[in-house]
Amino acid sequence: MPFTPVTGRRFLTISGYHDIAQSALLEGLKIIVSQQKWSSAHITFCSAEEFKLGKDLGLLQRIGQQFHWENRNYKNFDEFLINLSSRKRKNIRKERRIAANFGGTFHQFTGDEIKLEHWEAFWNFYIDTGNRKWGTPYLTREFFDYAHKELRDDIVLFLCKKNEKWVAGALNFIGRDTLFGRYWGCVETYPCLHFEVCYYLAIDFAIRNKLSRVEAGAQGEHKLARGYLPTPTYSLHWFENSGFANAVEEYLVAERQAVGDDIEILTDYGPFRKVLED
Repeated sequence: MPFTPVTGRRFLTISGYHDIAQSALLEGLKIIVSQQKWSSAHITFCSAEEFKLGKDLGLLQRIGQQFHWENRNYKNFDEFLINLSSRKRKNIRKERRIAANFGGTFHQFTGDEIKLEHWEAFWNFYIDTGNRKWGTPYLTREFFDYAHKELRDDIVLFLCKKNEKWVAGALNFIGRDTLFGRYWGCVETYPCLHFEVCYYLAIDFAIRNKLSRVEAGAQGEHKLARGYLPTPTYSLHWFENSGFANAVEEYLVAERQAVGDDIEILTDYGPFRKVLED
């Protein structure tokens, strides 16, 4: 099961034998659930192909949604803005001006540019966000030390400094063709700073580095106005108790229809100019 909500292949199979191997793995999974007297098994954020095959093998299907930004071979951020409706374009420019005037500076670090002091600052942001959202921060301080040692070439940190103090930042992971935005935090609050650091700087980075998309994590219809469009995500579920499975399936059928309608409506309501596809 993935630790982070990123769509990808979930069944490790040899090329050319994926369907038959996935079938065998799923049948084995059902046997393990029964033998261990577990209630269920769940394959989250699987690929669309695995999703379809899972249905054929009797698993329940669930569709969710995230908001992703797609790079249409933009040369720069301004070219991206040109493709938006006038109102959305003006709003983004306004938000970026407000954020730029927060009284401090923006910094980008990746690879060897990332220092231990940056992780210490980000740890404070991470803990503050968890505490303010009444959650339990699940990453440990040691995780960030490990990330510094083993992962920093695949990480970009956007940090904000004011009065010689780090006040906010966002952690992103660099994939083969995607930038994955994961954690944001701050110890001082300023208007529009979250939008700039989490969404607009990520778009800037993706354009400069010719990445295909930015995945900004789960939730957040507010991302729509900032160029991030709804994208379906998939999961498969198996319940040992047939009566409970039937009840869940009834719910999932209705939920899939609702999510599909929501994606269609939000996409049509998106920020891009309608003449873009003409």
